[in-house]
Amino acid sequence: MSLIENLKWRYATKRFDSNKKLNSANLELLKESVRLSASSYGLQLYKVLIIEDEKMKALLKDASWGQAQITEASHIFVFCNYSKVTSQQIDEYLQLKASIQNLKTDDLKAYGDFMKNTLLGMAEEQMNNWTAKQCYIALGNLLAASADLKIDACPMEGFEPEKYNKILGLKAKGLNAAVIAAVGYRSQDDQTQFAAKVRKPLEELFETI
Repeated sequence: MSLIENLKWRYATKRFDSNKKLNSANLELLKESVRLSASSYGLQLYKVLIIEDEKMKALLKDASWGQAQITEASHIFVFCNYSKVTSQQIDEYLQLKASIQNLKTDDLKAYGDFMKNTLLGMAEEQMNNWTAKQCYIALGNLLAASADLKIDACPMEGFEPEKYNKILGLKAKGLNAAVIAAVGYRSQDDQTQFAAKVRKPLEELFETI
């Protein structure tokens, strides 16, 4: 499988070539890979900000422990989870599902009630953790798609979410910065690319029962 070979090729890129930018076609493919990610109940309770403005990158670098990837990469994907789930969000999803699948919204009422009973009773911290996990599923798709396109990427948790929230005005939108990814093309000065990939052997990682 070419995907497996490309996953062997990828690594968490530490230095990007700031002169190399993603073209619009590849950027659209990456966006589509995120859009098609699996999501609990299909709700997609997150929003992805794509940062390409250099001044904004500089502001975010200060909130990212000064890491070079933020300003060197072509684009920064900021995965933001909704900190609270509302009945309106669930209803909007059901309306979209009914429209796309040629269903009546009344036929989805039981499913909607099930989601509301399950989700709306969550404590705030539990809810925030659950929606943040959805971002990581989407992040996985972005990393795999990037590798398949021979685009470099670096998933990053090394940043200060509260500062990101303030800089990007996320709180007013009910959002929280959960995880980020720098995307672009590796610099030849990045020595990390020459290191052998370290992963557990199959027999240690998997157990068949």
